[in-house]
Amino acid sequence: MRPDTPAENVDHTAEAARLERTAGLYPEDAEALLLRAAAHLELSGDRPTASTLYDRLLSSTADLDNPHLVRALKASNLWEYGHEAEARAIIEGVRSASPQDPAPWVIVAEALESHDELEAAHETYTEAVHRLLTDVPEPPYATHPLLFGRHRVRRMLGESHDEWDALADTVHSLPITLDELHDPKRVWSLGSENPAELEAEILRLRAELGAYREALSRPFPVAILHWPATELTELLEAYPSLSAEYPTHEAHLATIESALRELASSGTPNLGIVTGTVPSYEAFAASELSSPSDATLLPQYATTLAARGRAVAWPPQQGASCWCGSGQPYGQCHGTTT
Repeated sequence: MRPDTPAENVDHTAEAARLERTAGLYPEDAEALLLRAAAHLELSGDRPTASTLYDRLLSSTADLDNPHLVRALKASNLWEYGHEAEARAIIEGVRSASPQDPAPWVIVAEALESHDELEAAHETYTEAVHRLLTDVPEPPYATHPLLFGRHRVRRMLGESHDEWDALADTVHSLPITLDELHDPKRVWSLGSENPAELEAEILRLRAELGAYREALSRPFPVAILHWPATELTELLEAYPSLSAEYPTHEAHLATIESALRELASSGTPNLGIVTGTVPSYEAFAASELSSPSDATLLPQYATTLAARGRAVAWPPQQGASCWCGSGQPYGQCHGTTT
């Protein structure tokens, strides 16, 4: 499906089948591709088949990049077609695992919220923001839904603002305030006969739709290509002309970090890093009917990996290991400001 294809024109069943076939061709990308296939199946209404894809991933012998996300999506899907007890058990398991990635937290909290489990949703959102945002100077983009979801649930529960709600207000960028967007009384205005109230609600809905469209317009990050040391050595031995692009591995790593910081300072959102391998790159070059020694293929290869779900968000969260693979915390490695 092209990014500009209207949702109403998508054959979700056919798209899921295409993604499953693609996963067979690229087993290293099966996790990202099958998750997208499962999403299409859910949208088509075939939730049981979507669950089989989640089970297929969880029972795979291959290590998953984000098993907590797969479990969270499985739980949310199960609850939607009547398997509440199993869904609750999986949600508790995800919360107990306390993942570093915000996505599983968002999925399970929204599942609870959508089924009117507001207290449990509030506890989950709160646990997540404490886990991921304590002592973090700037909340990463991926954590914003946690702050917004917590704010929304607290408004429905009638809770007063606290420091996390204030933080949500600071990262919210739409002209309609969060308090307006999350006002529990909004539902009553939809049945109002007052034209002014209806017009105000239409403006709020447009603001919300704009936020959703903004999020959906970034299906994958702006990604920079990273070669581990052993892969770069193999690449340059096979294609020496690329040494002009990569004089040393240390220079390659420094270039990645500086390029990402420059993009961030220019306001480019949703940045990431994709890790290349020589066999994968050679296969990509062959698919493009070109030689791997052609340096112009490198950014195209990075974009293709990102589109297949291989990008890792940059910068890493506080305390996380550096993207370069050194094993050191990012803040003590390439994240240092000195």
